[in-house]
Amino acid sequence: MRAAANARGGIMTHIEHRKDTLHVESVAVEAIAEAVGTPCYVYSHARLVENVRRFEAAFAAVDHLTCYSVKANPNLAIVAAVTREGLGCDVVSSGELERALRAGARPERIVFSGAGKTDDEIDAALHHGIRMLNAESRGELERIDRVATRRGVRAPVSVRINPDVDAKTHRYVTTGLRENKFGIDADEALDVYTWAHTRPGLAITGVDCHIGSNIRSLEPFAEAMRRMRTFIETVRGRGIPIDHCDIGGGLGIPYDRSPLPSIEDYARTVVDALDPAGSGVQLLLEPGRILVGDIGMLVCRVLYVKRHGERTFVIVDGAMNDFMRPCLYEAHHEIVPVTRRGADAVVVDVVGPVCETTDFFALDRAIELPHRGDRLAVLDAGAYGFGLASNFNSRPRAPEVLVRNGDYTVVRARESFEDLVRGERIPDFLT
Repeated sequence: MRAAANARGGIMTHIEHRKDTLHVESVAVEAIAEAVGTPCYVYSHARLVENVRRFEAAFAAVDHLTCYSVKANPNLAIVAAVTREGLGCDVVSSGELERALRAGARPERIVFSGAGKTDDEIDAALHHGIRMLNAESRGELERIDRVATRRGVRAPVSVRINPDVDAKTHRYVTTGLRENKFGIDADEALDVYTWAHTRPGLAITGVDCHIGSNIRSLEPFAEAMRRMRTFIETVRGRGIPIDHCDIGGGLGIPYDRSPLPSIEDYARTVVDALDPAGSGVQLLLEPGRILVGDIGMLVCRVLYVKRHGERTFVIVDGAMNDFMRPCLYEAHHEIVPVTRRGADAVVVDVVGPVCETTDFFALDRAIELPHRGDRLAVLDAGAYGFGLASNFNSRPRAPEVLVRNGDYTVVRARESFEDLVRGERIPDFLT
């Protein structure tokens, strides 16, 4: 079942059918779903650790710091697992900063990215003494300068350069084109660096670049790195020291089992194009999806099988509020029965109960036709799954489960109705 995923480099299989029953590591998914209910997220700790170690091994030959992109999967247990492996964290909000710290990340291994930091977020980052802030505009640098000066410190900053490189990914997750909101145009960036170098509250430490997410080819990375190398040389020519280059993340995973570049090929491409050793810079990396995308699944229960004209709808208890990627990004995720019956495949739409036509996990998909009460698993849901979940239609968010060493732990409990209305009140004039 996972042969194509294994082709990414020979990694072990931790999610597979055994005697027609889906297992995460050695634990039957049916047993987990029976205990915690559906929908629920289930993750493999072994797969996560394996992904992290493989990524680190690919870059072992160069001076680097890997900072896990917390937005990919912000669960405290997941963040704690990667920090235990020695990784830092890339955060984009004060909430993610607090998560990283609570999960054990060392402040000096935390970078704060994002295009719209508030004064409070900047102040919190400086208070905790994080590695650096990645700034994305001159206006943001001015704000960081003011906050740092008020604190009597110099804020370590890098400036995000928008290299105008087409990552050839979905239009909603490309970030390195001039038309995107992110970063500073390369044509303007040199003047911004020259100005920032004179500010009393700013300590320029490096350069930053991130061109998109779920990228399926290596050439965009190579082109961006070549441009960054040239820019570093130009900035140093102005007498501004640069000690690192933050290249972000973005490498995709094979959701549809089509061949993709390996982590090792990605590392070679980046290192060859940027030449961090020759450039005398530390390489900073911000992987997210490549570490957690394939570690788990969303498990749902079939409520009804409905035939409407020529279409067959499999209506499950999971919905777009639980997992947004199919409706938001038109994303493909394999869907498999938790327990296989051996029936022939039928073309169906797998949809949820939310009152929106966009509430689907798959359209025109050939799967083994399930029965009411059967459970289905939406695979490769470890990244941008729960993190994008909402309470739309007043639906409680699903629990998250982490499997390790033949046992499992509920690392986020299912929300209750009281959780849904916490903080709300009916004013006296309506009672």
